[in-house]
Amino acid sequence: KIAAKVIFASRICCRWPAHTPVRAAMSSPIRIWHVLPGLSANELDQAVREPAALLREGDAVAFPTETVYGLGGNALSDSAVQKIFAAKGRPGDNPLIVHVSSTDMIPMVAASMTASATRLVEKFWPGPLTVLVPSNSRVSKFCTAGQPTVGLRMPSHPVALALIRVAGVPIAAPSANVSGKPSPTTAEHVARDLAGRIVGVVDGGQCDVGVESTVVDCSGGDDNTVTILRPGGISREQLLTVIKNVDIDPALLNGVTDTLTPKAPGMKYTHYAPRAPVRIVDGPLSLFHDAIAVLQQRGIRVGVMCTQEHEADLQAADTMIVCGTRRELESVARELYSSLRKFDDTDVGVILAEAFPTTEIGHAIMNRLVKSAGNMYVRALSDLDTI
Repeated sequence: KIAAKVIFASRICCRWPAHTPVRAAMSSPIRIWHVLPGLSANELDQAVREPAALLREGDAVAFPTETVYGLGGNALSDSAVQKIFAAKGRPGDNPLIVHVSSTDMIPMVAASMTASATRLVEKFWPGPLTVLVPSNSRVSKFCTAGQPTVGLRMPSHPVALALIRVAGVPIAAPSANVSGKPSPTTAEHVARDLAGRIVGVVDGGQCDVGVESTVVDCSGGDDNTVTILRPGGISREQLLTVIKNVDIDPALLNGVTDTLTPKAPGMKYTHYAPRAPVRIVDGPLSLFHDAIAVLQQRGIRVGVMCTQEHEADLQAADTMIVCGTRRELESVARELYSSLRKFDDTDVGVILAEAFPTTEIGHAIMNRLVKSAGNMYVRALSDLDTI
C-alpha cells in the first residue's frame, strides 16, 4: 500500500497525446512517495513519516491537496520558506498560504482570529478556503511578505492532513510548479516542473477541485464584511450563507498595476500560462469558427480548449482538448490546469479557450483563464491582430 521510488523527469511520459514524450528540462532525480488516500489514519501517518520528517527538518516537499499540489516548507523557518521561493522562482513580495491540520495550530502563526474568520472556518474547514488574519512574530516573514496578515487554510485531503499532523508544524505551501505555469493537479505535473529543485513529492492522486482555494480577507474591523482577494473552490454565493457582506477586491474587477502590493497569492503576477499564447473567445460559436479559419490561413496551428457541448462543432482546430462540461462547471475546474498543460506537448501556436459564466465556481475558472490569457479576449476578428 505504501511505496517510494526515485524517477527521472526524462522518463516521465505524458498520458496525452500518448505518442508525445515529455520535454525534460532536467535529468535530476526526484523522490516520489505513493500514498493511497483510502488508508486508515494510522496507516496514513506511517506512510508520510519520511516526507513529514524532511519538512520538519527544513526541506521543501510537494504534496497533494484537494485543490492543487502544494510545495511545502516549515512555515516557522525562514530558511525552509526561502527554499520554496527558490525552487519556484517566485517573486519575494508574493505571500504564501500556511496550511494547518487542526485549529490547535492556528496560534503558532496567527495573533488572533477575527469573528468573521472564525465563522467561516467553522463552516468551510477543512476545505478550499483561506482566511487572512493578523499574523504573529513566529511565522516566517517570508510567508507574509512583510505584511501584518497571514493566510490560513486547513485542506480536506487526507494525505495533506496526515503530512502536516505528523510534521507537527504549520506548512507554508504555494502551488508546486514553476512560477507562471499552470498549477499542478497530479504528482506527474510536479515532477515535470520541479525535478532537481526539490527533494520529492507525495503522490496522493489527482486533485478533486482543480483550482486553488478562495482567499478571503477577514482582517478588517467589520465582523459582517469580508473581501474576496482570490476566487476559488468556495464561491461568493456560499460565503454569503455565513457572512452578510462579501465584497470583491477592486484588483479582481479592474485589473492590477505594477505598484500593487499583493495581500494574497494570485493577485499580481502572470499565472497559469502554457507556452502558447491563450485567447478567450467571448462570443457566438460562429466567432470561434471564424477565428480558427483566420488563424489557420495565416499559417498558425490552432489549439482549442472547449467543453463537451462544443466538441463536435470545433473539429476544424488542429488540436482540441475537452475540459469538462458546461452542465457541471466543477468538471471544468477539475480539468482546467491539466488541459492547459497538455498543450505544451503539441505544436500549436495559439490556444483559443471557451469563456464561462462568472457565477459559482465559474468565477474561479474565469479568473484563472483571464490570467492565463493575460486578459486578452477575442470578441471580434480584429482582436486576432495581437497574436
